[in-house]
Amino acid sequence: RSRGLATVCEEARCPNLAECWGKGTATFMLMGELCTRGCRFCSVRTALRPPLPDPEEPVKLALTLKEMTLDYAVLTTVCRDELPDQGASHLAACIAAVKKENPELKIEMLLQDFRGDFALLETVLDAGPDVVAHNVECVERLTPAVRDAKAGYRQSLAVLSHAKTYRPKIPTKTSLMLGLGETETEILQSFEDIRSVGVERLTLGQYLRPTSAKHHLPVARFLPPEEFDRLGESAKSHGFLHVASGPFVRSSYRAAEPFLRGHP
Repeated sequence: RSRGLATVCEEARCPNLAECWGKGTATFMLMGELCTRGCRFCSVRTALRPPLPDPEEPVKLALTLKEMTLDYAVLTTVCRDELPDQGASHLAACIAAVKKENPELKIEMLLQDFRGDFALLETVLDAGPDVVAHNVECVERLTPAVRDAKAGYRQSLAVLSHAKTYRPKIPTKTSLMLGLGETETEILQSFEDIRSVGVERLTLGQYLRPTSAKHHLPVARFLPPEEFDRLGESAKSHGFLHVASGPFVRSSYRAAEPFLRGHP
């Protein structure tokens, strides 16, 4: 807070905040607290033209992570569709600054889709993140009702596919929210779609309505823990190397575990 940095833990009202912060793990949200998109599952505030990103954010972030003495950090970002490069150069500068100040630190970059502009994606990948994540969020049928109109299921798959093609040695990761009205057949199809573009890591979690505001979608169904266990095993059978599945699992939950276990 003293450096004006934001965490997605707070902005997205993550239910795991106490657990993760208690273990010295946090997910920093870059380029401010305002997003140019209005997804119906998300509590991050929206604006058509948020303030410009803080040019000192890369340095502030690098110093903060150095002081925290972490081995693994997750960086995510709001969407900034109004910027000429959608913030790609700023994200790359953040990664480069963190790497310079913390050469042993592993960085997971949870990216936006850049509206499918692969050149912007490559700008961030060239900065050298250790893991690249981008969330498809939900099954294909529900995407128009759940995500902002600028996003898309196939667009997200294309982003993940290009990340793997462009930097094949960097692990890729995505996340699905459940309880929005999807069927098990659709979930299994999503597993196939995601694996088909080379993604190795997957998280499955229960959708929780952020607020009672009309904009935020109601929960269609609460899945019991045993169903998450079963779906997690099914995901592993599709070839994912690491799967985290549970009601409170979020895309950054225990993100360092694959490295600790020696997974790619």
